[in-house]
Amino acid sequence: MYAPERQQEILRLARDSGRVDVVSLAEEFQVTAETIRRDLKALDRAGLVRRVHGGAIPAGRLDFEPDLAERETTAADEKDRIARAALAEVPADGTMIVDAGSTAGRLAGVLTPELSLTVVTHSLPVAARLADHPGIQLHLVGGRVRHRTRAAVDAWALRAYAEIRADVLFLAANGFSAEHGLTTPDLAEAAVKRAATAAARRVVLLADSSKHGQEHFARFGGLDDVDLLITDTGLDPQDAAAIEAGGTEVVRA
Repeated sequence: MYAPERQQEILRLARDSGRVDVVSLAEEFQVTAETIRRDLKALDRAGLVRRVHGGAIPAGRLDFEPDLAERETTAADEKDRIARAALAEVPADGTMIVDAGSTAGRLAGVLTPELSLTVVTHSLPVAARLADHPGIQLHLVGGRVRHRTRAAVDAWALRAYAEIRADVLFLAANGFSAEHGLTTPDLAEAAVKRAATAAARRVVLLADSSKHGQEHFARFGGLDDVDLLITDTGLDPQDAAAIEAGGTEVVRA
């Protein structure tokens, strides 16, 4: 099969399933992963797909949102490093909000038993991880639960965040950039993220480098709303410097 034929078939698969990944495509077409990456790069340059971590999605799919199980296995090592680095930002005997997201969920999993603090979250997975923590007073924000993210949204959640003031928010995003700010595919989820941001004195964004430059349907803030970005070493140092020039501190874990 010639490259143009393979690329046309890759495009069809991406449009049919909403996403393609390098490993599966390499197996299907019996070529190397590097060949598939070149194909995806060519399709991306043509404006037909958008490259994402490990694969690509069809161009224009700003509403594409992988489910929680898929996000848990994507960039797992990077997310673990980000979560461990975020421990330095956890307030001693203070209050914090933990957003819904796979990286934020990892932070909940590494909080040490001797910590004593108040945690507020609208994420069911985060709440489940912290429910038995001996030193945490856990407050679970209610609302309609989105199946894809297991996060509470809508009016109940917005009212709850309007009534509190926390020391720090550990925020998640599906995409971030200096140009487009912080984005996520769902408007209701974006509204809750915006409310949580307003409820915290300090905002720490936990986002792996594959999300840099990605743009999704619902914008919920700018990088100027973020005090600290904790990401991984995959973020180009020049991009990190540009973000810091805008006033946001960057840690590459």
